[in-house]
Amino acid sequence: MIESPAGSYGWRPVLIMAALFFSIGFVTWLNGPLITFVQVAFSLDDVTAFLVPMCFYLAYFFFPLPATMLSRKIGLRKGLIVALFVMAAGTALFGECVTARFYAGALGGLTVIGAGLSLLQITVNPYVSLLGDHDRAAQRIAIMGTANKFAGILAPMLFAVLVMPHVSEVAASLRSIPAGPERDTILANFAHAVHAPYAAMAGVLVLLAILVARSSLPEISLDAATPTTSGSRAHPLWLVTGVLSMFLYVGVEVLAGDAIGLYGRSFGLSLDVTKYLTALTLAAMMAGYLVGMVVVPRFVTQRRYTVFCCVLGIAFCLLALVAAATSGSGMAPVLCVALLGFANAMILPALFPVVLAEAGADPGTATAFLVMAYSGGAVIPQIFVHLAPRIGVAEAFMALAIPCYVVIAVWMLAFMARTAETSSPAGLKLTEG
Repeated sequence: MIESPAGSYGWRPVLIMAALFFSIGFVTWLNGPLITFVQVAFSLDDVTAFLVPMCFYLAYFFFPLPATMLSRKIGLRKGLIVALFVMAAGTALFGECVTARFYAGALGGLTVIGAGLSLLQITVNPYVSLLGDHDRAAQRIAIMGTANKFAGILAPMLFAVLVMPHVSEVAASLRSIPAGPERDTILANFAHAVHAPYAAMAGVLVLLAILVARSSLPEISLDAATPTTSGSRAHPLWLVTGVLSMFLYVGVEVLAGDAIGLYGRSFGLSLDVTKYLTALTLAAMMAGYLVGMVVVPRFVTQRRYTVFCCVLGIAFCLLALVAAATSGSGMAPVLCVALLGFANAMILPALFPVVLAEAGADPGTATAFLVMAYSGGAVIPQIFVHLAPRIGVAEAFMALAIPCYVVIAVWMLAFMARTAETSSPAGLKLTEG
């Protein structure tokens, strides 16, 4: 009989955590269409527009260690509540600054959202990992990922419909109208469309904080010792290289989700099409989670499946290059990039608990470093947008994505060799070396 992935605490805390992951996904995966939105609303070039993911994900580098200290001081429940209020404040600030057409303030709002998310991630990821058996952690995180990515599908689509219904027409009008009152009016009206949705999101986050405060959650200490694969002693080398793998993973995940709009435009797709592409990547990612929840660990271990996902990601990258070389335009190469969402889906659910297990008796600090690694979402897309004008959009994308998958796969294979994982599960089988 297969044990429930919910663990000994039952499904109630899992569902509460899933609601939090939904809010994380809704806020996070707006960044893709936001890049297009700010580019039009503020008349920006690609590099300046890509400050959106950079400011958002760079917060993950600066705030996790202070967030860890705060969570240890005030506890899990209060940490979650504070995180949601901070996110609400950042969301409201972003909406107000965009409406006022103050780009620096809007980026500041995204940084505040990232700070709130840092505190939220510090608690929810290890909390979910520690709710039950370590071997079922990937399944629980995959459930969280399903909620996260469902929000990630919904958020860009709602944003495209409510905020950017005629973005191509607006962009075309701005190109034909010189600077002056008429142009300023068009830009002001376009920017104002973001105000009501972001005010509503801020209100929902406040409501969610109140609901969490009134709910009953089991108290699980982040400083409790977690089982490691070779005793209770920490393994700094594997921890550091695992954090590096997480950095590269988040970078390539954000690249596939947020940069796909620019990638699509390089193949002649209009803004009215590219504004939906982030949702397409997230739909593929959700499919990956659903498949992962079925096959892990029933047919294949979470570690082997991670290697398979990396190989699949490399294959999709190569297919995208072939499609780009043969078609030169259209949806074929863009669909290959969207399918990277499927390959990416189960990497974090496997990587996070495996790296956390190497922390020995200090998983709280390890969690902070893992969340700091989410800043890969700031660095990798920035490298891409600077590299693309020099070598081409498709070439720059693959020159970054393929090495990321290679490093992650090599790390996991080395880890498996170290822990002498030699048994071959039924179903999908992968060669370890």
